[in-house]
Amino acid sequence: MATKKIAKRTVAVRAAKGTTARRAAAPKVAPAKGKLGVMVVGMGAVATTMIAGVEAVRRGLAKPIGSLTQMGTIRLGKRTENTSPLIKDFVPLADLNDIVFTGWDIFDDNVYEAAAHAEVLKPEILKKLKPYLETIKPMPAVFDSYYVKRLHGTHVKKGKNKMDLAQQVIADIRAFKKKVDRVVMIWCGSTEIFMEPAEVHQSLAAFEKGLEKSDIAIAPSQIYAYAALKEGVPFANGAPNLTVDLPVMIDLSKKNAAPICGKDFKTGQTFMKTVLAPAFKARMIGVKGWFSTNILGNRDGEVLDEPQSFKTKEESKLGSLEYIFQPEMYPDLYSDIYHKIRINYYPPRGDEKEAWDNIDIFGWLGYPMQLKVNFLCRDSILAAPIALDLVLFLDLAKRAPSLRSIGIQEWLSFYLKSPQTAPGLYPEHDLFIQSMKLKNTLRHIMGADLITHLGLEYYD
Repeated sequence: MATKKIAKRTVAVRAAKGTTARRAAAPKVAPAKGKLGVMVVGMGAVATTMIAGVEAVRRGLAKPIGSLTQMGTIRLGKRTENTSPLIKDFVPLADLNDIVFTGWDIFDDNVYEAAAHAEVLKPEILKKLKPYLETIKPMPAVFDSYYVKRLHGTHVKKGKNKMDLAQQVIADIRAFKKKVDRVVMIWCGSTEIFMEPAEVHQSLAAFEKGLEKSDIAIAPSQIYAYAALKEGVPFANGAPNLTVDLPVMIDLSKKNAAPICGKDFKTGQTFMKTVLAPAFKARMIGVKGWFSTNILGNRDGEVLDEPQSFKTKEESKLGSLEYIFQPEMYPDLYSDIYHKIRINYYPPRGDEKEAWDNIDIFGWLGYPMQLKVNFLCRDSILAAPIALDLVLFLDLAKRAPSLRSIGIQEWLSFYLKSPQTAPGLYPEHDLFIQSMKLKNTLRHIMGADLITHLGLEYYD
């Protein structure tokens, strides 16, 4: 159970008239030539749903619903120009047919076996995909049950220290690089115990010394991130672990042109919060309390049943309201919010998570009202297209001269519960501002005009 009082917080580029000069001045984004290798850490429900889904789309068995990169459009120029190509036709994204999957897991099930065990996708669709899914077998994973106490892996790497394990992961990356043209890594593994930055995370020298000494402050997710960034491989974190949000990782990301972003896929309940909270704030409607509870029965639910892992998730889920509502700016509306979050492991529900929210709001003259949300969602179905989009956009960032060496890709906050920002900069959680930031970044790297939504030119 968690309780928190909200505290103060410190298709092609359009050829329309006027854009030619900007487009010519923009550094050219390298094309997505050849194969994109996707290395997935954790071949569980989310990963197998993504991989099976991509194959189903490639074979024409399904549509990539939920994927902005595959189905989203982007407006270019004025509304009167009616120019809104698909995002995948506007920026040079890797084609789904060019994606090659591999990865690691603490169990040796191939992707078909793991997907069948997860019971997210229907047996009839898995049967059609079985020949392909059986070809993807995980490599042994870096794992220590100290960091994920409810799991006990049987398919794990052995080494004399954590540096040895990191070098084994680097060897895996280098071997895979020989089979593909570019590589991206994404963490789809379980939530690790709550950790805070330590001295070992402050510099590369300190971190590598910590690897040699098997410092307890270095969790498996950090070993994977270190290996990826050392090899110039972009890294996405789908869990709330302390992983790339560390000085050493940010420095490595910039030095080796390996883009990183925030953490924890924004799927169910937090997704709804970043939709509803901006609406309340936009209309200056006050909020007294927000109670959130979840039941889920997949492996993620089992892991989060352990208090130290739940603490990690709690911190990720609690932060959004504080930054959206800005209580220091609107004390009459949001300075005294009572925010409680609970997650309950309930095996019969499986991957079909259910989230309840009770929101106590107040309006004109302080009159109270309530809003209740019952979201019967499918956790991995919501997460899979997010994972795909992050992989494709990080690969794009690696090929974009203006993005590849800046480290943190804040424009990808749209997909994540915990956006990562430059030091000292508060994170933006409003889904609609995040969406605008994402699309304007795509316009920027392609040399197209940014969209301000001012609209006054239509009335001159």
